[in-house]
Amino acid sequence: MSDGDDEQGGGEGFDPTLIEHLRRAHADTPLHKLLGLHIVDADPDVVIVEMPVAPGAFNASGNLHGGAIATLVDVAAGSCAARAGTFRPGENTIVTADLHVRYLGRPKGEVVRAEARVMRAGRQLIVVEIRVLDDLGNLIAVSDFSAMLVPRREPLPQSAGDARMPDF
Repeated sequence: MSDGDDEQGGGEGFDPTLIEHLRRAHADTPLHKLLGLHIVDADPDVVIVEMPVAPGAFNASGNLHGGAIATLVDVAAGSCAARAGTFRPGENTIVTADLHVRYLGRPKGEVVRAEARVMRAGRQLIVVEIRVLDDLGNLIAVSDFSAMLVPRREPLPQSAGDARMPDF
């Protein structure tokens, strides 16, 4: 699928102030706080987000929950897509269009990190690949992600609308 003006990913539009905006926004998100997610590095080619391997993110069998890993991936990939595209805070937003995570093993260290790189950035569609590793260098998961750049909309009030209806 192409949106017409695709370009290879890379650092052409790298803006370090955008990463600071994303750090602040993610720090205020309750789920990200719960999981201890934080952006540790962002350069023109990669965004790295870390998460501690902690009991609050474990599943019933005592392993790091797949949903916690998927959230780590989503934050890293979305942040990477935002800095690679034409994202402008307050004007538009990045939404996940597709996310696939292949789980390859469980972490043996105390921290996992997602390393996200843009594969292709177009006007509306941005494709990112992600590798998740523990702090010992073990590969935990690989992922591919696509995001859409859409006009910003105000969130719906809790009581507005029928929750069973999709928000288009």
